[in-house]
Amino acid sequence: MSVQAVFVDRDGTINRDVHYLDNPDGLELYPSVAESIGLLNQAGLLVVVITNQSGLARGYFDLDTLAEIHSRLRQKLAESGAHFDALYFCPHHPDDGCTCRKPGTALLEKAAAEWSIDTRRSYFIGDRIMDVQAGQAVGCRTILVPERLDLVEEEKKVSHVQADFECKNFSEAVEWILKQEGLSGPHFRACS
Repeated sequence: MSVQAVFVDRDGTINRDVHYLDNPDGLELYPSVAESIGLLNQAGLLVVVITNQSGLARGYFDLDTLAEIHSRLRQKLAESGAHFDALYFCPHHPDDGCTCRKPGTALLEKAAAEWSIDTRRSYFIGDRIMDVQAGQAVGCRTILVPERLDLVEEEKKVSHVQADFECKNFSEAVEWILKQEGLSGPHFRACS
């Protein structure tokens, strides 16, 4: 039996993008992200983080540091009773030509196979057009939460890609998903 998931980008979506986060102490979640992920958990939707981490290939940090950052992310979410079910990352440089770096779809396809996810019934939340492109390529409904509006507007001009829903913060994205699934209401209310 296939399941539904919410694929989520990391930097710029869950946490502030500090340009190659290389220290767990620098991980800063956006307001209401943990509570909103908790709502997805309550709704029975898998939460799968999909992230490009070219800082590995560039030598800015190593796998141990990345593991520490992800451990800190788990800890911060757990403090609010939230969790992600899986995390997949691309370690390659943008020039490597891999298929896992978003907008490539190899990580989403791997997650879908390992977790029996029906991508056509799933969602992708991200802050960049590459997230939207990756989500759309596997049939997900896509939500764009731009961290840098100026950058995203430039990306839109080049790609002509439109997300299914665009909003100003993560909790709005989760509210939209829950509404699509018929799960909105007082029990499922995201923080603003």
